[in-house]
Amino acid sequence: MFFISPVLIPALFWGVVLYDFFNSEVPPGIEQPLKLHTIMLVVQTSQHYSFQILSLQQGKILEKLGICNDFAVLRAAVDGIPPWRDSKLLIKDLTVDEVPLRIYQPKSPPTSKRRGILYFHGGAGTFGSISKKWASFIFQVKSKPLHFSLQACVNQCLYRLSPEHPYPGQYFDCLSATLYFMRNLEEYHVDPGLIIVSGDSCGANFATVICQILLNDRDLPKVRAQVLLYPGLQGLDFQLPSYQQNAFGPILPRKLVIYFCFRYLNRKPTVLKDIIQNCHVPESMRQKYKKWVIHEAVKEILAGTFSPLLAEDSIICQLPESCIVTCEFDVLRDDGLLYKKRLEDNGVPVTWHHCKHGFHGILAFFDYLVLNAICSALLKSLKII
Repeated sequence: MFFISPVLIPALFWGVVLYDFFNSEVPPGIEQPLKLHTIMLVVQTSQHYSFQILSLQQGKILEKLGICNDFAVLRAAVDGIPPWRDSKLLIKDLTVDEVPLRIYQPKSPPTSKRRGILYFHGGAGTFGSISKKWASFIFQVKSKPLHFSLQACVNQCLYRLSPEHPYPGQYFDCLSATLYFMRNLEEYHVDPGLIIVSGDSCGANFATVICQILLNDRDLPKVRAQVLLYPGLQGLDFQLPSYQQNAFGPILPRKLVIYFCFRYLNRKPTVLKDIIQNCHVPESMRQKYKKWVIHEAVKEILAGTFSPLLAEDSIICQLPESCIVTCEFDVLRDDGLLYKKRLEDNGVPVTWHHCKHGFHGILAFFDYLVLNAICSALLKSLKII
C-alpha cells in the first residue's frame, strides 16, 4: 500500500502556482506589471489562469475516474463564493423556460422609463455564473476623479453550461431570457426604445448573435445598442496579430482559448496544434474571408452561432449602434477590432474604447487603475444611448 504524505498535495499545488508565477509572461508596456503579477498569483489560487489549468488537470483525472467532467473543479473554484447582495438594489430571481435569470433594479422609484440592459456573462460557455459585478458597474461605479450613476434595469441570464447542456443551447437560453425581458418591459418600467444587449468575453459573443437573430423578429422592440466587452467573435483565424502577440499573455493564453472552444463544442482537443495553425479552415473559406483579416471535427467553429464576425453584410448593415471595448494585451483584441471595422464598413455607428494597458477580464479588477478611464468612457456612452 502506498502512503501519500499529507504535505504532498499542497506542495504540488503551490509548486505549480509559483512555477507559473515566475514563468508567466507580462508583456512590456503593460501598466503596473508588478501589480498584474500579484493579481495573477492571487487569481491562480481562486478562479483564473493557472488555477484554471490546475483545476482542469484535476478535473481530467476525476473525469477519467468517472466521477465528474473536467470542468467540475474549475466551476467549484469560480462559483464557490456567492455574490453579496447590495442593499440599494432590488434583486429578483426567477426562472424562464428552465433558465435562471436575475434582474437588478434601483430600489428608488423611477421618475421616468429606464434603460433595459441584457447582460450575458463570460466563461467560455462552460463555467461562470450570475454575478453582481455588472450591476455594480452600471449602478454605482467610482472612477477617479469622476463618479457616474446610471438608472437602469439589468437582466442577467444564467445560461446552462456545456458540455452538460450541449452547444448551441447557450444561445437558445440567452434568446429565451431576451424574449421574456422584451415582452415584459412594462413590469420593469423599461423604455422599449432604450434596450441594450451586452456581454463580456464569450458573453459578448452571445450578445452579438442575439442582436443578429432579433433582426428577423419585427414584433419586438428594436435593440437600441449592443455593448461588447473584449468579445471573442470568430474561430476562423487563430494567427491574427493579437493571437500571436499575446499567445502566452496574462489571464487567457491562446492555447487555453482553443481548449475552451473545444470543450464548449463538446469535442476532445485532439487537433489543437492544427487549429492553432488554422488547418481547420478550407481554402475556399480562406479566400472568402481574407478581406477581413472545415476540419470536420470542429466544423461548428465557423458557424454563425460561434463566429458572428463572419455574418453576411446584409445582416451586419442592419445592426444597432455599437460600443466595443478592447484591451491591448488580450488575445481576443483583434476579434473586436475586426468587428468594429465590419460594422463601420456597413454604416453602423461604433463607439470604440481601447484599453492600451489592459488585459482580458480586466472588468473583474475594479481597483486596477487603467480601468478608470474605460469605466468613465463606457458609462458616458451608456448615458447618451
